[in-house]
Amino acid sequence: MNNMICNNTCQSVLYEGKSKLICKGIDDDSLIIRYKDTLTAFNGEKKEVLSGKGKLNAAISNLLYDYLEKNGIETHIIRQIDETSTLVKKADIVMVEVIVRNIAAGSFSKKYGVAEGTPLKNTTVEFSVKSDKLGDPLINASQITAIGLAAKQELDEMVEKALLINTLVRALFKKAGITLVDFKLEFGRYKGRLILCDEISPDSCRLWAEDTGNKLDKDLFRQDLGDVLDGYRKVLFQLTMNN
Repeated sequence: MNNMICNNTCQSVLYEGKSKLICKGIDDDSLIIRYKDTLTAFNGEKKEVLSGKGKLNAAISNLLYDYLEKNGIETHIIRQIDETSTLVKKADIVMVEVIVRNIAAGSFSKKYGVAEGTPLKNTTVEFSVKSDKLGDPLINASQITAIGLAAKQELDEMVEKALLINTLVRALFKKAGITLVDFKLEFGRYKGRLILCDEISPDSCRLWAEDTGNKLDKDLFRQDLGDVLDGYRKVLFQLTMNN
């Protein structure tokens, strides 16, 4: 079975996103995700191909999802196929992204006039519409239920899971000497359950080195701050060596 997967990885592409390919899986209940080397920012306006980026994101995300599974969070991961490809459960993605913030940064700082790096008095949870065409606009709970993107019970569960994931992953990164500033999550409906989908990687998180405050995430690319892959490598190395 593993040889069949490896020989046919992403032979039938169902969808191509900015950073991943979604392909047919081994049965009707699975898909294959292949991480690409493409790096984008500002809704695709800035784009570059960095050899090895996909492999780094796959390794980091799979490590974090394995950790979350061991701590009671169901994810879409079935198993890793190769360095850039992962077999996952075929879930019906909720078209709402969940953004968790521990420290003011990025758009939060710009919109609310809070200096980047300011610790928030409580963790915040925001929703945005999962739509590249619309630019992933922020949306509130009543608007989400009004247009049928998700039910209130689902939103409540997504928030509860997001806060628990934040607690778990924040502790893991802290042990590795990394500050989890904020991150984005996606959930899917699978056999009557809400499960964690997509990825958690430097593409979808803000991660700062605890000792220096240096950025180790996609802001290196957004803001032209230096070697993006070096930042991603440091994240993987520190997670691997300290956990």
